[in-house]
Amino acid sequence: MAKNISPVEIALLIYPGSQLAAVHGLTDLFHIAERLFHRSKPRSQSGEHSMLRVSHVQFDAGNSSPPWAESAPDFVIIPPSLGGLPVGDAFAPIVRWLNDCHARGAVLASVCVGTFLLAQTGLLAKRSATTHWSQAQLLAESFPDIRVDADKLLIDDGDILTAGGLMAWADLGLTIVDRLLGSAAMMETARFLLVDPPGREQRYYSAFSPKLNHGDKTILDVQHWLQQDGARHPTIALMAERAGLEERTFLRRFQKATGLRPTEYCQHLRVGKAREMLETSRQSFDQVAWSVGYEDAGSFRKVFMKLTGLSPGYYRRRFRTQGEDASPVLRAKQA
Repeated sequence: MAKNISPVEIALLIYPGSQLAAVHGLTDLFHIAERLFHRSKPRSQSGEHSMLRVSHVQFDAGNSSPPWAESAPDFVIIPPSLGGLPVGDAFAPIVRWLNDCHARGAVLASVCVGTFLLAQTGLLAKRSATTHWSQAQLLAESFPDIRVDADKLLIDDGDILTAGGLMAWADLGLTIVDRLLGSAAMMETARFLLVDPPGREQRYYSAFSPKLNHGDKTILDVQHWLQQDGARHPTIALMAERAGLEERTFLRRFQKATGLRPTEYCQHLRVGKAREMLETSRQSFDQVAWSVGYEDAGSFRKVFMKLTGLSPGYYRRRFRTQGEDASPVLRAKQA
């Protein structure tokens, strides 16, 4: 990371009843990860500049004007609750702030029943999410638009991550370290903390982590739309229409914002969905290809191998869950 690049801002939310062990544990985890990262690099490569800046955002229920910074952080993490569920009108200000952060490109993450607070933003509608197994049915009943999957310890949906049990903050923290500092830093941090690294069987295969903090709100809206439903049958015309731009202007702005052409971006999204289906279902690859929007399975096979480095068959044999009812932990990876 270049010396003139601002550090990544990670905000840890403190609300009434929140688990402070998670807040302080994640703070320590990120500080340790950065220290180990700098230690492993020659000074000429890493320098001593700050790469991760962690802050604690204090929220008091009923305070409609909390003293939050005007600029949105890059990541916002909602910890578990040791009290009641974080729901209701008292939390409306924090819900508005979360929506505002997300609209400006922040990645939102929750742990355990923190997902209930995240769910109130409406951003989990039509998405998969996890929470503590004991609260999964209540989450599904309270927010029927969410695809609740409590079998999974962590679900990475690019701009939103949800983790399951009380101690899943460690998995979430290591996943974010992997995304920001790389797999080597994540593994070294896990070894230092004497905890199992997340995705140790998948660490050599990258999951798509879209660029969201580019500042182009029009393109960000298209990205959020594609992340939810639009990537199955996208066309340049539909995406440009969604953005309210002429196609040539849309193509230029999309590539400038994301670093990818729209077709490449959608390929990454489709491969991500296909990987999950190969891990968790018995569907043939032809059926998987059709489900993610490809009529030509042979064409999608080439795309899959290009982006994962593995054939679909080998990928399934390598990462498929053992047992019909089991499901894997999804991990965020950055190449």
